[in-house]
Amino acid sequence: MNNYVSIEKISRFEGEEVLIRGWLYNKRSSGKIVFLQVRDGSGFIQGVVIKKEVDNEVFNLCKELNQESSIIVSGMVQKDDRSKLGFELLVKEVTMVSQADEGYPISLKEHGTDFLMDYRHLWMRTPKQNAILRIRDEINLSIRNYFHDNGFVLIEPPVITPTSCEGTTDLFGIDYFGEDAYLSQTGQLYAEAAAMAFGKVYSFGPTFRAEKSKTRKHLNEFWMVEPEMAYVTFEENLVIQENLIAHIVQSVLSNRRQELAELERDTALLEKIKPPFPRITYTDAVEMLQKADFEFEWGDDFGAPHESHIASKYEKPVFITHFPAKMKPFYMEPCPENPNVILGADLIAPEGYGEIIGGSQRIHDLDLLLKKMKEENLPEDPYQWYIELRKYGSVPHSGFGMGLERTVAWVCGIDHIRQTIPFARTLNRIYP
Repeated sequence: MNNYVSIEKISRFEGEEVLIRGWLYNKRSSGKIVFLQVRDGSGFIQGVVIKKEVDNEVFNLCKELNQESSIIVSGMVQKDDRSKLGFELLVKEVTMVSQADEGYPISLKEHGTDFLMDYRHLWMRTPKQNAILRIRDEINLSIRNYFHDNGFVLIEPPVITPTSCEGTTDLFGIDYFGEDAYLSQTGQLYAEAAAMAFGKVYSFGPTFRAEKSKTRKHLNEFWMVEPEMAYVTFEENLVIQENLIAHIVQSVLSNRRQELAELERDTALLEKIKPPFPRITYTDAVEMLQKADFEFEWGDDFGAPHESHIASKYEKPVFITHFPAKMKPFYMEPCPENPNVILGADLIAPEGYGEIIGGSQRIHDLDLLLKKMKEENLPEDPYQWYIELRKYGSVPHSGFGMGLERTVAWVCGIDHIRQTIPFARTLNRIYP
């Protein structure tokens, strides 16, 4: 028999004998029965080994297996309503591929998160961490499908850049053959160039911020999806954002129900994530905070408590629009009716997860762009190529950036962003 199957597809083989190639996650014994918790990367299933129904060598082997030993198991698929999967395996044969060493670091008792992060290479084998990263994979795929189906072209910007794209200093510097260079904090400016060639584009890749932050919402290396669209206005930009978020959430609900259940995620809250999303201005948000006795003035930046309070008033993500121009990067288009605010918005996720998208209409007028750069003391030479986009065929255009890990954290309903990426890079962590 060579009927290898994956655990996630086991329901298709009820009543059939199958082979599973995987690892022993856990086991327990009750005399003449051994229960094997087997994982294969696609899921977890219980294998029941009954002494009188297998050879003595097989039964003894099952009793000797260490946690995380690699094994090939054959058996009959049978329904089991007590199982999360709905099925179990009546084991016939077990072949050991590799006996794991004794003393596997991650036992089934409770461990602290810092300890588990030291063993991230092993921790991702556990059901909850496995579920988080599978949902990340689903979100990743749904993003790409959304943009592909809507006529966007994927453009990969450089990771190494000669200057800051947003005029900040929180950059990782590198020596580029004797010249100063930096790890990119955003692909936006390069995506803008590509949008003038292809109309609608998006970049999707790693970005780097050297912020010395220890909050649960920050990583120093993270993934961003950054669309840029020619001839798209501020309002049209918001519609694209809410359609993308709704598409992501519906994809996870459709394809990763079991993983959401493993995380005990309240899916009723996710079911409500459908366009349109509510919109309030920055000024309205300030008044809301002041009425709730927050010490907050017009021109202040939102912190986590402020975003959480605002989001608590809504069941869906909420757009906060028309921020003060001085708070935002130089390339954001001022509002025609009030140049002190910009045609931009942050999208705040419900349940206290904070900002997941920031975007705006971009400045397309050459003179205005140069004026803004001068106000922020930005040198023209490193940005000459970006300035030239306004000299040759400039058009109104818009874009946004969505943080993948923050979105995954919200959809999964987990507390800390470090669990949403395979190997987190934070202020105090560069291992493993």
